[in-house]
Amino acid sequence: MKNDRIVVGISAGDINGIGYEVILKTLLDARIMTNTIPVVYGSPKVAAYHRKALNIENFSLITIKSLEEVSTKKPNIVNCLNDDIVVELGKSTAISGEAAFISLQTAVKDLKSKKLDVIITAPINKKNIQSDKFNFPGHTEYLQKEFECNDVLMLMVSEIMKIGVVIGHQPINKVAELITTDKILSKLKILNNSLKVDFKISKPLIAVFGLNPHAGDDGVIGNEEKEIIIPAIKKAQDEGIMAYGPFPADGFFASGMFKKYDAILAMYHDQGLAPFKALCSDDGVNYTAGLPIVRTSPAHGTAYEIAGKGIASEESFRQAYYLACDIFKNRTEYYNLKENAMKNYDISQIG
Repeated sequence: MKNDRIVVGISAGDINGIGYEVILKTLLDARIMTNTIPVVYGSPKVAAYHRKALNIENFSLITIKSLEEVSTKKPNIVNCLNDDIVVELGKSTAISGEAAFISLQTAVKDLKSKKLDVIITAPINKKNIQSDKFNFPGHTEYLQKEFECNDVLMLMVSEIMKIGVVIGHQPINKVAELITTDKILSKLKILNNSLKVDFKISKPLIAVFGLNPHAGDDGVIGNEEKEIIIPAIKKAQDEGIMAYGPFPADGFFASGMFKKYDAILAMYHDQGLAPFKALCSDDGVNYTAGLPIVRTSPAHGTAYEIAGKGIASEESFRQAYYLACDIFKNRTEYYNLKENAMKNYDISQIG
């Protein structure tokens, strides 16, 4: 079925946002079929609706019921939604939330069955998707549970920087109490391993931010740096991780220091994502490091305000597509080399 190409699963996200638009615009490039087989999980009816709204002609997705029917010649769409589904562009509705979850759930099922190699998740609305089946702050936490991981890392990736966060989708008034030495150390381990395996960086340098303004000013503006963050950095260094800091977050980007490090670990969501999106808004990618599978997502939301207008940029989604494939190839190469090394070691011990 695969013909040695990477099978890329795409959860379509919120049907009333820009998800289908950026997906369709990305898949318009026929070169994408050279090394990959894209499979969208959603509704052919909804895809046709968006295609018409965008005036996209001479392009269609091959409708299939399961991966056993997958086409290797054109992009596919697994029909997993009710044909009576209603699109209301630019609106957050219960129907769009349910559709987003069904799309995600179906894709994850095929991912677990190894019918897919990677998954790219189009944007969801974190409120309308909530239900008794999806009670999570976002994709990251849902996938962590589905793949039974003790910890994962939200890692924002672009050509100019990679930045992860210790505390992700949590209210700001809980951040300080949630930050612990063990949690920071866990994130540093995931980040260090991902940089080596997923990004082929042999000796990664990691910058760690402080929590408080001016990284606490030696205890004048908070003690978290002295009591929590510095001990975590020292423990990481004892384990061979080249982590340094804590650095004040405000001047780190203006001074250009971010260019000297392979990755950055921020303490909380906006401390990392605000500068990342300011500098990398067009081509940034959200990657979940620490999962046994490869998942990426564009670094933007549903953008209801421009849905159906044809002006949404697909660049972030396109980069998410390419990055997922690159990481899959890097991981495959890494584990193949490791397996071969073990075989050679075993042979050398014989006799």
